[in-house]
Amino acid sequence: MHRAATLIGAALALAGCGESQAPQRQAAAITGPIKIELHPNDPSLSFGVLPRGEERTVFKVGFGRNGITCAGSRFEEGYTPVGRFKVNAILSDDRFVMEPALVARSGKSEAELKASLFRNMNAIDFDGDGETGEYGIGYVSLAPVDSVPQPFAFNTYDGRFRWYSFAIHGSNNDARIGQQVTGGCVNVAEPVLRTLLDTVKLGDEVVISAKGPCTP
Repeated sequence: MHRAATLIGAALALAGCGESQAPQRQAAAITGPIKIELHPNDPSLSFGVLPRGEERTVFKVGFGRNGITCAGSRFEEGYTPVGRFKVNAILSDDRFVMEPALVARSGKSEAELKASLFRNMNAIDFDGDGETGEYGIGYVSLAPVDSVPQPFAFNTYDGRFRWYSFAIHGSNNDARIGQQVTGGCVNVAEPVLRTLLDTVKLGDEVVISAKGPCTP
């Protein structure tokens, strides 16, 4: 397996967002499922693969502090589930895309959500340590392809309206990437997340597997 550090540098080169009068090359589209492999016995070996045509971007990931739940079992705080998922929302300061059914569930207009949802979510101090920005620069929400009970909902946490779901997101400390420390989501470094935010679409598939034991 190629080390993630080498390919993260390549992801940086692909994620430029500066303005220019010259035509900008559009980021290559995702051409297959994003695959993530978790290693509970050595979290530092956990990685993902982003396919775009002949190109494969390999990147490090972190996952749930309590471990991994088996495919088709359940969602539980602190655990990362394995299985097949699809993207149902893409949230950042620069991009807002959400399935219409989710927008309707929120009780708010799409314009309201676009203006404030991600900022509200990223301003929450989840650990009570005075630190915010725990989603980094963005949040790619995932829904299970198979029928698995989900606790996901729009709600208010610490006075801030949010979308609570399973997701791939960033971090306010990239040293956490490759560790077993999240509330259950998969976290990735900023350069990789920026590439995801530039290329992922609603309905794109994410397949998460584990090289080790899972909790039924």
